[in-house]
Amino acid sequence: MSQFKQLRFAVLAVLLTCCCEHARSVEPSPADPAKPNVVIFVADDMGWGDSATYGNELIQTPNMDRMASQGVKFMQCYSACGVCSPSRSAILTGRTPYRNGVWRHLSGIHDAHLRESEITYPELLKEAGYETCHVGKWHLNSSQHFNNPEFPQPGEHGFDYWMYTHNNASPSHKNPNNFVRNGDPVGATQGYSAQLVAAEAAHWLKDVHDPSKPFAMSVWVHEPHSPIATDTRFESLYKGHKNSKYMGNITQMDNALGMVMDALDAQGVSENTLLFFTSDNGPVPGFGGVTGGLRGHKRSDHEGGIRVPGLARWPGHIAPGTTSDVPVIGTDIFSTVLDIVGIPIPADRTIDGVSMVPAFAGTSVQRTVPLFWRTHVSPADDRVAMRIGDWKIVGNDTLTQFQLYEIQKDWKEETDLAETMPDKTEEMKQILFKTWADIEEQGPSEWWKGERQKPTANAKLNY
Repeated sequence: MSQFKQLRFAVLAVLLTCCCEHARSVEPSPADPAKPNVVIFVADDMGWGDSATYGNELIQTPNMDRMASQGVKFMQCYSACGVCSPSRSAILTGRTPYRNGVWRHLSGIHDAHLRESEITYPELLKEAGYETCHVGKWHLNSSQHFNNPEFPQPGEHGFDYWMYTHNNASPSHKNPNNFVRNGDPVGATQGYSAQLVAAEAAHWLKDVHDPSKPFAMSVWVHEPHSPIATDTRFESLYKGHKNSKYMGNITQMDNALGMVMDALDAQGVSENTLLFFTSDNGPVPGFGGVTGGLRGHKRSDHEGGIRVPGLARWPGHIAPGTTSDVPVIGTDIFSTVLDIVGIPIPADRTIDGVSMVPAFAGTSVQRTVPLFWRTHVSPADDRVAMRIGDWKIVGNDTLTQFQLYEIQKDWKEETDLAETMPDKTEEMKQILFKTWADIEEQGPSEWWKGERQKPTANAKLNY
């Protein structure tokens, strides 16, 4: 660990002792409601319309349905970016991607990575006595940095235990051979990726985790990201449909969610666990995913690229079977976790996310930083977006042309109000310029300035 982090943790230890009753040095009991467990389950490239839970009339997602019946369904949940790596970095740090440095997908060879100087919620929970685990996709460093001890890996970001891949399951979801467990290659496997990841989560919870301690676990499955492989038991549910493989792949992912929920039940910890389900971005066109009528898709800053499923279950704290129309975003996960555990937000940096605890009950949250998106591979006319209340502004790659939508009424973004409401457009533009200038000043801009704003040749859009 760097001297910087050692010093920071020493300061945090004092702050936690002095300022926060919940962070006393007495080791908590997992039954103590002041120390809830946390599980964040993230699907890969799943569209807002890719589940029965969000209105799809064909795709079966019984475990998402079960989770929604036991908690809250967010109707306006967003990823922090229209592509994978940046949105995942925001979940861990609470900071918008250009601010935390993971400004682009990391499928090629890049200097960009999740820097050790970033503070993640697993780090802070670990300091507060939690055990931590990550299973599944990582994608927070480049291919040449993956499992390379010279660059930060999950252990440097607060995880005690991890089984991960760099990006996709390879050669596909079936029998992947690219998992690494705590630095050691796993080798050949038998089964499908989502089930392998969920089984590893269950194994850690049952056989590795110290039950006297609270825990935080990330379960980041690969489904439905290409290259898709679907178990016949799920694909056969849609026999005869031209999209049966993709639809079955969603059900395969949903089955893994059920395995994690069952594992929590088996260990008797469901009642004291916040379980959050979401996706890293919208669906890829041409692979079968759907946005539920939203405009755009993965890589877009229109709603179809960034509005994703969002479910939260926390028995005794979230009313079962409810819906929330409050906009929330992946960066909010960081602040939410710290809020429910009782850990102060780091004061030495801008945290873009806010606690979504009020939104669990449908109450608005108060933001000092607007909802903001900048996706480096978005179409040129929707490279950046910002939302304040019901208003959303979308800008082009040079920040010279803008669209304006009243998103609550026009959730399909069909009516551009920029010309008919010039004053509102100008107001939103000025806030957007200020927000972006602040982000650019704080982030490692040397990583993106001058680099071409399109995928590298070796990435082949497979991210």
